[in-house]
Amino acid sequence: MTGRKKQKIRIARPPVREDSGAGGDYFEVRPARLGQRLEGLSAHTKPGVRGFPGVDAAQELLAQTLRKRRVCGEVLDLSAAGGLLGSVPGVELWAVEGSAAALAVLQSAGFDPLAAAPGDALAERWPERARTVALTLAGDQGSAYVLAQLAWAHAQTPPGGTLYLAGDRDKGFDRYVRAAGAAYGTGETIARDGGMRVARLVRRPGPTPAIAEADKYGAFGVQIVGLPGVFSAGKADKATSLLLETLGDLDLSGQRVLDLGCGAGLIGAWAARRGAQVTLVDGDLQSVRSARMTLEASGLPGEVIHSDVDASLGERTFDTIVTNPPFHVGRGVVLDVAREFLAAASRRLRPGGTLYLVANEPLPYETPLREVGPARELARAGGFKVLAATRG
Repeated sequence: MTGRKKQKIRIARPPVREDSGAGGDYFEVRPARLGQRLEGLSAHTKPGVRGFPGVDAAQELLAQTLRKRRVCGEVLDLSAAGGLLGSVPGVELWAVEGSAAALAVLQSAGFDPLAAAPGDALAERWPERARTVALTLAGDQGSAYVLAQLAWAHAQTPPGGTLYLAGDRDKGFDRYVRAAGAAYGTGETIARDGGMRVARLVRRPGPTPAIAEADKYGAFGVQIVGLPGVFSAGKADKATSLLLETLGDLDLSGQRVLDLGCGAGLIGAWAARRGAQVTLVDGDLQSVRSARMTLEASGLPGEVIHSDVDASLGERTFDTIVTNPPFHVGRGVVLDVAREFLAAASRRLRPGGTLYLVANEPLPYETPLREVGPARELARAGGFKVLAATRG
């Protein structure tokens, strides 16, 4: 069985030095807040999971739809988040996720999730494909990523099998249903709630659409490889560019440097090019793979780790941490993850080590930066600011 086991509510925290001042509840897994329409269902969540402190609105409608239509048996959910579909009566959830935060939640809630991303083969885990596949589109990650999600779902749906597709009308859902229908052969939107939509598609025999190749470009002396959906996959973003321009004279030779929230790996590769021993970390599996490809394409050494902030870093500490912290999870502005980045810097910096970060001007990072040390502003331009703090 790959469904529910006995539930647990907490996951292991990363080690914290007694003098770090860190703590809080970022790593605590808790029941998700569900509306009345989901009465009788359940899910778990934590900061960093889509929909926190509730569930993603499109997935909410998807769960309602599966329950109303009495879908049962094995359901392969390629975007399982906190396991909501596993609470639908009669459903045995095969949970797949690329988010380290969501994987931690699923494990804590008693599921046995598989870490995977668009294009991955799942036959080694599940030799017999599920007749029902579920997918909540990540429309905020761009068309290339959504089309990769759809191609992946098509590959995992056997002929005659059914895909339940959920998404946001304002994020291109109708267009994506048409794209999926061209491959599946039949399908229609069967549920609507505000801007949220659910479509049902039945697969006919036929080839699976190809997934777009990674974007490649050069910036700051390194070669970047960006898979679909990865932050700054196609070009260096303005904030990171300002950060690296500001740090242009920084001597990193022989230093242990952490690129926290690495995306496609530009910051970490830049640091490695300057002689640093680099560790790159991201909570998104697609980003981790991009960053590894970036180091390889640039001919640079370094380790890349899939981790919910610093949860998988063991006892590692660093001389320098450089980051462009995320402040979006799904559709909304959520600062929990960014604040935990600053707490992680306090845990991971050696005495005398410095955190460098770039952020949108309005974001109030100066106060939480005090966990590391007094904040210093190094640059301000184009709506962004570069801040630094040194651990005493």
